[in-house]
Amino acid sequence: MTADAEQEARPIGAGSPASQEVNWWATHQFIEAAVAQANTGPLPVAGTPTWAALADGDPRKLLALAVAGEHHVLRQQIGQEQRAQAAEDVWAGADWSEVARQIHRRREIDEHRRTA
Repeated sequence: MTADAEQEARPIGAGSPASQEVNWWATHQFIEAAVAQANTGPLPVAGTPTWAALADGDPRKLLALAVAGEHHVLRQQIGQEQRAQAAEDVWAGADWSEVARQIHRRREIDEHRRTA
């Protein structure tokens, strides 16, 4: 296993991975293939009484959790995209030269007050 793969495989909270970007489509394709390969038929929705009634060793129980986890990955990806767009909007909407001038003026005023 490479160092990058080891870092990516760490459990949650064991250090930051190389990248925290998530990809819903890759997740969806993997889950879809796993469900098809398992050939278990319809899956109950995770957390429902039907799901809870499945034996813990029933592969449909774990597969249903994996399918439900797709939703979390999708929410993470959407959040990442929204944060990136917000950052672009902030960057595009500000006059950064003016912001720099204001910061410089404030520092000069503060320095003048300290020496006065």
